[in-house]
Amino acid sequence: MTKQEFVSELSRLKSAHVDAGANVGCVECKGCSGCLDCVFCNGCQRCHRSRYSEGCSDSTQLTHCKTCRQSHSLAYCEDCEHCGDSNYLIACAFCFECDYCFGCVGLSGKDFHILNRKYSRSEYFRLVAELKTELAAA
Repeated sequence: MTKQEFVSELSRLKSAHVDAGANVGCVECKGCSGCLDCVFCNGCQRCHRSRYSEGCSDSTQLTHCKTCRQSHSLAYCEDCEHCGDSNYLIACAFCFECDYCFGCVGLSGKDFHILNRKYSRSEYFRLVAELKTELAAA
């Protein structure tokens, strides 16, 4: 097999997989496409071993997440991208091993941060409630 034949066949296989949109080993998933071993997800694309997540894509091992993209091992996160091994993140990107962060980018091993700034636990929850109200009205 030549290099060109290999590259051509690999490209064909990738396209066929994406175009097929089959959900393999999934249970009770609705509106999902190209997912593997997911349970009770809704509207996800190309996710693997995710649970109770909605509108996520190209991610693995998400639990109760919404609209997360290209992420791994998140729980209760919303609108995150390129994050991993974290919980309760909202609108974060490139954060790893973080908990309770809102609008943060590039953090590692942090908790109770808003826009990369540390807050006390009580102040964090108060400000997040205000921000959610303000952002919802916009």
